[in-house]
Order: sequence, then structure tokens, then C-alpha cells
Amino acid sequence: MNQDAQHSFTSVISVNPYTDKYLSSMASFLSETTSPQYDKNQFAISHLNANGFMTSKISISKNIPEEDLYDAISNKVYDDLSLDQALTYQIQYIETFNNLDEKDRFFHVFVADPSTINDVYADAVEAIKYIDVIIPTPLLLKSLYAKDIIEDGGLHCFIYFQKDDTFLTVYNEKEFLFTKSLNYSFVQMHERFCELYGERIEYEEFVSFVSRENLKETSSEYKEYFIKLYKEIFANTNSILTYVKRVFDIEKIDHIYIGTQFSTVTKLDEIAEVELNVKTSNFDFDYGFDSDGTYIDQIDSLMQIYAILPNEDKYECNFTNFVRPPKFTQRESGKLIMLTAASFIIAFIYPVSYWMITYAQTFQYQSLSQEYIEVHNQKITREATIKNRETDKEKIIALLNKENKEYRDKKNTLIKIHDVKVNYPMKAKHLALLTKDLNNYNIGLESLTYSEANNSKTFQLSLLASNDRKITLLLEHLTKKHEGKFNFSLEKIFYNEESTYYSSELKVKLL
Repeated sequence: MNQDAQHSFTSVISVNPYTDKYLSSMASFLSETTSPQYDKNQFAISHLNANGFMTSKISISKNIPEEDLYDAISNKVYDDLSLDQALTYQIQYIETFNNLDEKDRFFHVFVADPSTINDVYADAVEAIKYIDVIIPTPLLLKSLYAKDIIEDGGLHCFIYFQKDDTFLTVYNEKEFLFTKSLNYSFVQMHERFCELYGERIEYEEFVSFVSRENLKETSSEYKEYFIKLYKEIFANTNSILTYVKRVFDIEKIDHIYIGTQFSTVTKLDEIAEVELNVKTSNFDFDYGFDSDGTYIDQIDSLMQIYAILPNEDKYECNFTNFVRPPKFTQRESGKLIMLTAASFIIAFIYPVSYWMITYAQTFQYQSLSQEYIEVHNQKITREATIKNRETDKEKIIALLNKENKEYRDKKNTLIKIHDVKVNYPMKAKHLALLTKDLNNYNIGLESLTYSEANNSKTFQLSLLASNDRKITLLLEHLTKKHEGKFNFSLEKIFYNEESTYYSSELKVKLL
């Protein structure tokens, strides 16, 4: 079992704060823990989703000494990412060693807001008290190479769909290269699907279809829109991969691994391979864990593997704010207490038993008093925070109502604009087509009307011609030329003796 500088552990518990799942390992078996508790002998590991941090690649001069490296990186990150100088961000980094630059060192930096971390892991810390490691999710993939689960090198892309986040990560020659959070988590995919479908369905129904229906076999009315959704996702993915290849001067992606938080029947790797034209496999590796047939989130399994890796195979990137205190004997207060106790024992060997009782009670009183002050302060702070959040909630609800109203108004306006843009040009186009034929047969147009009834669209043209044969020839020509597009009808041809012109009413029905 893995060991750090202060503790040794006999078990591992992995924490997934986004699904509220806790998995513990025993030998080569994984089991979900429904009632997680603090245990000083268990190593706790968790992960931070890609949408919970920012990432960038920076360069630092090799002349900067190691003791000043963190400050140099922090200053560079604040400038490059335009971070708020008033806030203290958590900054972690890993160095890249595959560059030949003689002047600079290069680092992948990961930046997170401490308040975000505190909010995400609040429930987990309340249950198990400490979290030893919180690692960015894309870095967990390092364990696939460290354990030879993926043996070959090259340029590999990993895409993993989760409920609240979907990330794309690229590894080059078994080392981290790039990551990005995609706007296609299952929650976001559900919203986009409803837009494509034109009707809102429940999220549970959406997930049920994804996990149970095979697009190759289903006859569901949803099939067409899921295909559109997947094509849109992989078109966006292709754009990102094109960007990665251009920025990092890469010729091609060797392999793509794609997976989901829960089991799906449709083989997304087959769809991705067709859309992206890159060899693609399912993100479903054999970790050696027996879950009794129950599908286990791949991220949960990766955390268990990562926890037991040797330190040299891990990335030194830890966002935890919930570290364990040092052993009592290694704390300054502990050393002082032991020294004081030893001095008193030596000096007062006989009355020590009586003195220890008094001292213990005094120490306990002071400790409880200090604890009361801390708890009271926390209570006041949390009450103020709750009140502020409730106020913010009311403002947000009011703003949301306002935005909903504006959305409905704009939607109605767009519908009207669409009607004008679609219908009016359509009428003009048909009229131009018919007018051209009238001119070819030297027939005049006295008047024109347009009507719609029972989904039927009809033009009525009042024609004038110098002889009746022109009108009949025109009708014959129009019937042949526009067969299947218009339905033409002409009942009678009238002759006006005063004007010596023939007239008729031609009805043109759009098919």
C-alpha cells in the first residue's frame, strides 16, 4: 500500500464528489461504500473535473532557482491567464521534459479557485474528514501507462462523457500534453437534444435511451436526432484535434479511446471512428477488478489504480485543502507538551500523580474553550453566508424571470421574421417564374391575387392576349414544364369586342 512522508495506509477509498460515490478496495476487488467514515489507516483520493480548473502551458527561465520556482510560475500564470490579483488561486504544475530548449523550462499549470474546491468536496470532508489527494481528472490517465494497461506509445486521445462534464485529453508518448472540457456533458447533451428534437423530454428518459437503445437497431423516433447530436459532438471534437495538431506540430492522432460514466449499448467508438477517421476503441480497460457484473465508472477505477502507484509514476499535482495534521510527536505543540511533561516528571516525581489530574483538567478546559470559540465563529460565518446566498438566490430568480420574458418576446419576433423571410421570397420566386413564361408567349397580366386556405396556396392570374391560342399554348407549356410543382386550371376564355382582347382566369395551385 502507498506511503507518504507521515502516514502508512492499509486501504484506499476513492471519492467521487460529482456522483456522491465512495469506493474502497480490498485485494483486487472494488466495492461501493454507502456509509463512508473516517479511518486513520485509509488513504483517501478524489478527482477534480476538467471544468473545475483552468490549464495552460508556460515557460520559465532555467536560471530561476528551485526555491523561487513556485513564485515565478504563479506570477506568470496570473499574467498569462489575467487572473484577479485580489484572489488567491491554487496553482499546481507538472514539468515537461521532452523539450530541447536550452534557456527555458516548460510546465503544464492547473489553476483552481479554492472556494470551488471547498464547495465540491464539502459533503465528502464531512463524511471522511480528510482527502489526501485531489488530482485533476485528466492526470489519472497516467496510471494506464504506468500499469502497462496501454502498452504502446504514440499520440493518444481520450474522450470521456460524464453527467456534469466531458473532457478531451491528449497524451503523447505516455506523457500528458493537453486537456479541454467539452460543452457536451450528459446534462448539456440533453439540452441540445431537446433543441434538435423540438420538444422537451425528461433527462431520465434521455439517459435511459442512451444506456439501453442501440442506434443501429432501434426504430425510435429519437434515432434521427441522436445521430445529429453525435455528428455535432464529433465535428466539434475534430476541430479541437485539428487545433491540437497545429499548436503542437503533430502529424496525426494514433488512437482515440472513448467512454461514458455509465454503460451504453450504442458503440460510440464505432461512430467516432467513422466521423473522425482515426482508429478508436472503447474506454473500457481490464483493471483486474471484479464488480460482480455491475458497471463501474472508469474514473472511480482509475483513482484506485493511481492511489497505489509508486511516487515516481505519479504527477505531483494535488489540489487538496483537507490534509491530515502531522503526527502528534512531529507537531511543535506536541514536542513542547512532551518536553514540559518530562521536566515536571523529573522535578516532581512524587506529587506528579496529583498534579497531572489538575493539569489534564485545565488543559481539557482550555482545549474545549478554544474549540467552542472556533465552532461559534464558524456558526456565525455560515449563518451570514446562508443569508447572503438566499439574497443572491432571490435576485437570480428575479433575473431569470426577466430573461425568460425577454426570451419569449425574442422568440415570437424571430418566428415573425422567419415567416417573412420564408414566405415572401417564396411568393416572389414563383411569380418571377410564371411572369417569365407569360412574357415568352406575349400574354399580359391584368391582375393577380394570392390566397391560402386549408394548407393550400393558390395564385389567381387574370390574363390578356391578342388571341385565344396564345392562352391555350401557354397553359399547355406550363402544365408540361412545371408538372409536379404546380397545378394549373383554366375554365373559360372570354372575348372582349370593345378591346378586341381575350381574357381568362388562370388558377395556379402550389403542390
